[in-house]
Amino acid sequence: MITIEMMPPLMFGGLVLAMLIGYPVAFTLAALGLSFGFLAIHEGFFGFSFLQAIPERIYGSVLANELLLAIPFFTFMGSILERCGLAEDMLDSMGQLFGPIRGGLGYSVIIVGFILGAITGTVAAQVIAMALISMPVMIRYGYNMRYITGVLAASGTITQLVPPSLVLIVLADQLGKSVGDMYLGAWGPSILQIALFAGYTFVLSVIKPGHVPAVPKDARTLTGWALWRKCLLGIIPSAVLIFVVLGTMMLGLATPTEAGAMGAVGAIVLAVIHHKDFSSAGHKVLLVGVAAAGVGTIIGIYFTPNLAFKIAFAIAYLAVAWVCLEAVRIPDLRDLVKQGYQTTMRITCMVTFILIGSTCFSIVFLGCNGGVWLEHMLTSLPGGVWGFLIFMNLFIFFIAFFLDFFEIAFIIIPMIAPIAQKLLAPVVGADAALIWFGVMLCVNMQTSFLHPPFGFALFYLRGVAPKEVKSSDIYWGAMPWIGLQAIMVAVVIAFPITVTALLDAPRNVDLDKIKIEIPDVELPPPFLDFGQPKN
Repeated sequence: MITIEMMPPLMFGGLVLAMLIGYPVAFTLAALGLSFGFLAIHEGFFGFSFLQAIPERIYGSVLANELLLAIPFFTFMGSILERCGLAEDMLDSMGQLFGPIRGGLGYSVIIVGFILGAITGTVAAQVIAMALISMPVMIRYGYNMRYITGVLAASGTITQLVPPSLVLIVLADQLGKSVGDMYLGAWGPSILQIALFAGYTFVLSVIKPGHVPAVPKDARTLTGWALWRKCLLGIIPSAVLIFVVLGTMMLGLATPTEAGAMGAVGAIVLAVIHHKDFSSAGHKVLLVGVAAAGVGTIIGIYFTPNLAFKIAFAIAYLAVAWVCLEAVRIPDLRDLVKQGYQTTMRITCMVTFILIGSTCFSIVFLGCNGGVWLEHMLTSLPGGVWGFLIFMNLFIFFIAFFLDFFEIAFIIIPMIAPIAQKLLAPVVGADAALIWFGVMLCVNMQTSFLHPPFGFALFYLRGVAPKEVKSSDIYWGAMPWIGLQAIMVAVVIAFPITVTALLDAPRNVDLDKIKIEIPDVELPPPFLDFGQPKN
């Protein structure tokens, strides 16, 4: 006979077994949840009416969840930017800028990976684009093959952590925190990770200079202002798009969904202005729009918004619409937008089905006291809070061999979030506890793309690498960078301020000392005669 205490470990074991067999995650979760749900009804653990919570939760938490609308917008933005030529221009200009120093091409890949991560949010796009562009150049100038494969794969995974990462949006939704706070918490580890990658390249250039040589002078085709101009033409539009997407959220001017919609439109604009067939009339209209947006911004900052403010931004919007219509005129860009729609539809449907399946599983799991079972197991670990953090990070590290970040976020995170809130609140405060935990797991889940032999970044790299690049070079090349990411996880655990520094300080209010003062109000005399009412 099955007891209710046996149900949670049986469900968890069945989930692991089904994952190892290789069934699609979304349908596995739904089938397991419903099967154990009917078993629980048969055994009398809860009634059939309990399962009514499943469609209600699917509607309320999935279909009616406005935050999840940001996922298709950011996916579309990344899909457009990965094919529009922006990466090629930035890698070429940055490679020539840093080329004279040892490891210069490595620095350029790391920096461009950071910038692209802040405007695309997709690992596959980044790894493939940078490998196709930079790998032949780095091979030509004698870079060590394992360093080449490692830096390209690791720089592609930077997008997992750098806002506006899809991982952070999903984690914010599953942890019940705001996306803006999750982004603020991720900036510190993002910058530290870039510094760690660059520091490893610098140490390698000192210890083994032959592995990361400088680019010969005769190979640098651009110098002086021409080089700086090309760098700025790649960086400035990207910086504007980053501000439109992230800045508006940080300033409270837009929700994540609204910022994602603006980012999608901005991606089309960037794709158009980088295309060789962008018309001269379009250039003029774009300049007028930029000038109008600048005038409107100045009016909004220093003066009260008035008719001139509205006219300026109306002109800017018309300029954006004109530039987007150029994408209709150019056949390459029409195909680009179509491919973006297809990619967005595939990823959005995948996320939705996983969410529906995980909802079925989690409701039955919690109905069978799975939350109590997990809490008892995790809170009894040796080491208290730090034992919990070390165990959870090791668990996520190993489970990422088999599951991608969407599956981890939708299956594992909702189960452990209440426990993490309870254990971590005394360390960093109740408001910052889940932000710290979420960013920590995001850094950890980056390694899921680098794990040999299942890391998706390694698969992407193998798919586009020349034949002379061995698979062993790709796998061994990833190992030092996995170590660097493990160091980052340890830093985030040991120094929570790397995440909480930019968050608002918690307000400690003593409720016993709050005084509510009501001013005295003069009432009319009680016997004041106002006369007879008029008919």
